[in-house]
Amino acid sequence: MDALHKRALSALSRVCGEVREGLPAEGVLGVVPAVVAAPRTVAEAAEVMRVAAELELAVVPRGGETRLEWGLPPERCDLLIDTTGLARVVEHAAGDLVVTVEAGVTLGRLAEVLAGAGQRLALDVPTPHSTVGGTVAAGAGGPSRLLHGSVRDLLIGVTMIRADGRIARSGGKVVKNVAGYDLGRLLAGSFGTLGLIVEAAFRLHPLPGARAYVSGEFGDVAQAHRAAQRVLHSPHVPSAIEVDTEIGGAVRLCVLLEGVPEGVAARAEAVADLLGAGARIADAPPPWWGLYPDGTTLIELTGPPTALPRIVGTLQEHRAAETVLRGSAGAGIWHVGLGSAEPQAVAKLLADLRGMLAPLPGGAVVRYAPQAVREEIDLWGPIPALALMRRVKEQFDPGRRLSPGRFAGGI
Repeated sequence: MDALHKRALSALSRVCGEVREGLPAEGVLGVVPAVVAAPRTVAEAAEVMRVAAELELAVVPRGGETRLEWGLPPERCDLLIDTTGLARVVEHAAGDLVVTVEAGVTLGRLAEVLAGAGQRLALDVPTPHSTVGGTVAAGAGGPSRLLHGSVRDLLIGVTMIRADGRIARSGGKVVKNVAGYDLGRLLAGSFGTLGLIVEAAFRLHPLPGARAYVSGEFGDVAQAHRAAQRVLHSPHVPSAIEVDTEIGGAVRLCVLLEGVPEGVAARAEAVADLLGAGARIADAPPPWWGLYPDGTTLIELTGPPTALPRIVGTLQEHRAAETVLRGSAGAGIWHVGLGSAEPQAVAKLLADLRGMLAPLPGGAVVRYAPQAVREEIDLWGPIPALALMRRVKEQFDPGRRLSPGRFAGGI
C-alpha cells in the first residue's frame, strides 16, 4: 500500500467504523480497491465521502454485486464504498403508497416488509438480493415495467452524497433540492458516476388479489409477435408480455394478468383465445420468467415492440450458437445471451443490431462480456446526448473521482 492509501486508511478509520484494505477478490472488473469502507449511517457515509474528497480518492460504490460486472472497469479505485450497511427501511407510509429506504436494503427484504401491508415495489428484477441503490444506479427493471414503468418511473425521491461529501435531496417529501436537476432521473442508470445513492423513496402498488400467467408457443417469431400485438392492443390490461426463444427454435410467449380473482379469470380466458390453440393458464410463471438469459455475453436491446421480428431475423442471419433472446414484447426491452462466440463475430453482430435499431429509434448496450470481446467493441454504442452527459458529469463531479470511466464515453 502506497503512502496516499495509508493516509486514506488512517483518515477513514477516524470517521467510519468499518475500514480495511481491499482484497483481490473485490476487484471491479479486475481493478482492485486500495481501501474498502462500509458506513452504517448516512452521516457516516457523508464523512467517508468528505475524506475521499480531501484526499482526492477515486470512489466506486458496491451494493449486492449483482451487476458490478456491468459497464466498464473504473480507471482507478482508491476507495470502494460498501453500501450494504445502509439497511434501514426509513419510512413506510402505507396510506400514501410510499416507502423510503436506505440504499443497502435488498429488494427481497423490502418485498417482505411491504407484503405485510399488502403492497409491493413493482420492479421484479431478476435477483432479489440486489440492493436498492445498485438497482437504481443500474437502471434495472423486470417484466412489470410494461404496466408499472421502470425504476425511473417508480422513484419519487432520492438522497445522494455529492463528490464533496455534502448531502443532497430531491423529490419525495423533502424540501432541500439541487436546483435545476431531477436527481432521481439523473441517478437512475448513472453507474455511480454522479453521486453516492444513500436513500430512495418509491411509489408503491397494492399486491394484486390474483395473478394468472397465460402462455403460448409459436413456430416462428412472426406468429408470436402478432399474438403479442393482439394482447397489447386488447382491453385486457396485461401487466407484462414476455418472450423467450433460443434462436432457430420455438418462440414462447407469456402474458401476466393481475387484479381481483373473478376479473383475472375472465381476462385470462380471453387472452388465451388471443394467443390461439394450445394456450395454457397457470398460477405460476414459467421457469424463464424475468431472468436474464445465460451466456458469456449479455446484450440489452431497446426499441419499439414492432422491432422484435427484425431483431430475431438479424440474430438468425449471424447463426450464433446458443443464442437466447428474452424480454418484453410489450415494452420493447430485450436481453440477448450469446454463447462462446468469437470476439469479431460479436462485434459484427453488435454493429448490425445497432444499425438496424438506430433509426427506429433504439439501441444495443453490452451489459457484460469476456475481456476478449470487450477489447473488440464499444459497450455503449453511439450516445446522441453524450455531450450533455459530459456537462452534467462536470457539474456533479468536476474532479472525475466518482466511478471514473465506468459509464458511456468514459464518463
